[in-house]
Amino acid sequence: MPFAVLTEDRSHTYRLRAPNASSSPKVCRDTIALLLQTTGHPELAETARLLVSEAVTNVNLHTTASAVHLEAVVRHDRVLVSVHDDDPSAGRPHLRAADGQSENGRGLALLAGLAHDWGVTWTDGYHTTGKRVWFELRSNTGG
Repeated sequence: MPFAVLTEDRSHTYRLRAPNASSSPKVCRDTIALLLQTTGHPELAETARLLVSEAVTNVNLHTTASAVHLEAVVRHDRVLVSVHDDDPSAGRPHLRAADGQSENGRGLALLAGLAHDWGVTWTDGYHTTGKRVWFELRSNTGG
């Protein structure tokens, strides 16, 4: 169940935990789109929907994680979205060139091309328990 936390910098943090299942990309992308529509960032909703779908699909395809965690920090002028998995054995995601016939391999290229900023971080430092793929989208309207 999603929930929100109001922080001192006037941002709101929303979190969703979903099973690592084939239905989760749709659930997560629909959740982020509705969240951004509701919080005054409708212009970011479709881009966020696409990028969340790609990140969650990557967890589903490339990890043995039992769950996927979606987090969105919403501010008046931007949103920071992260997708976290708890598979310490999954490799580091990397940009790669997909040929015109390939059905996959474009997710990180989309992040790089559409997000204001993005990255991959390992969770829990030296003894990693997974990774977090994150991206930031900025509002043209100031929300």
